[in-house]
Amino acid sequence: MEKLHFSFKINAPVKKVWDTMLGEKTFREWTSAFMPGGYFEGSWDKGSKIKFLAPNKDGKPEGMSSEIAENRPYEFVSIRHLGVVIGGKEDLQSHDAKEWGGKAYENYTFTEVGGSTEVSVDMDTAEQWKDDMTKTWPKALARLKEIAEKS
Repeated sequence: MEKLHFSFKINAPVKKVWDTMLGEKTFREWTSAFMPGGYFEGSWDKGSKIKFLAPNKDGKPEGMSSEIAENRPYEFVSIRHLGVVIGGKEDLQSHDAKEWGGKAYENYTFTEVGGSTEVSVDMDTAEQWKDDMTKTWPKALARLKEIAEKS
C-alpha cells in the first residue's frame, strides 16, 4: 500500500470549504474528476457507514464501502475504506476487498490561514491505483477550489 499526499490552498473560509467538500450537491461536482455521476450514500458522522458510488455501464452502483473513523468539524475527517461495491452489491470478503479493506484510510485536514483554507489529503492506495490517484486528485482539488471560491 502506498501513502499519497495532496494539498491545495483555497481562497475561502474553512467552513465554506468544509461545506463544499462534504455537501451532497457540491460533492457530486468536485468528485466528477474521479467518477462522473459519483455520489455518496450515508453520513459523515463519526462511526457512520458511507458508500462512495457511481453508476456502472449498466446503471448499477459501484464504488467503495467505508466508514467515518473520525470527524472533527471544520478540522479533520478520516475515512476508513472497508471494501467495494460491485454491481450494487457490497463486497467485504473477497481477496481484493480483504487486501486493503479496513487498512486503507483517506484523511482530509482543513487549516484556515488568514481567511484562506489549506486542504490536505492523505490517503492509502494500492499500487495499481497510484498513477490514477496522482493524476486525478489535483484535478478534483482544483474543481473544489473553483466551487468554494464562487461568491
